[in-house]
Amino acid sequence: MSPGGTPILSSTPLQVLFYLNSWYSAAFYLTEILMFIYKGILLPYPSDNLVLDVVLLLIFLALEVLRLFYGWKGNLCERRVLSCASLLVLCPCTALCVYYLLLQTFVLRLEFILCSVLLCFYGLELLLGLLAVSALSRSKVF
Repeated sequence: MSPGGTPILSSTPLQVLFYLNSWYSAAFYLTEILMFIYKGILLPYPSDNLVLDVVLLLIFLALEVLRLFYGWKGNLCERRVLSCASLLVLCPCTALCVYYLLLQTFVLRLEFILCSVLLCFYGLELLLGLLAVSALSRSKVF
């Protein structure tokens, strides 16, 4: 219970997962950029495909930052709208992660492992996010 007498509804496991995912995402994007430099120099990567993959990576980065921000603030401030927005942005993030996991021109083994771990984060965040939104929906009427 908080000092005002209302229960605290923010999810600690979800917040820890957001924190860990923010650090993992930073490492993921830095590694992806370095792998694109490697692939662009050493592999016969068509320039149009390389540009497409880099632009999609930048879009992926923007969506991931937005998703983590909405989820972080929605959980801490106990706001259903922000938490639901985070869950909605999770869909295109998952699609882009699957693209980098399976569909890009050249997929390195390291990319496969990194994307698989990121999809595990997404699955856990979806589960915990739905539980948090459910708890917020049961307690508040607005």
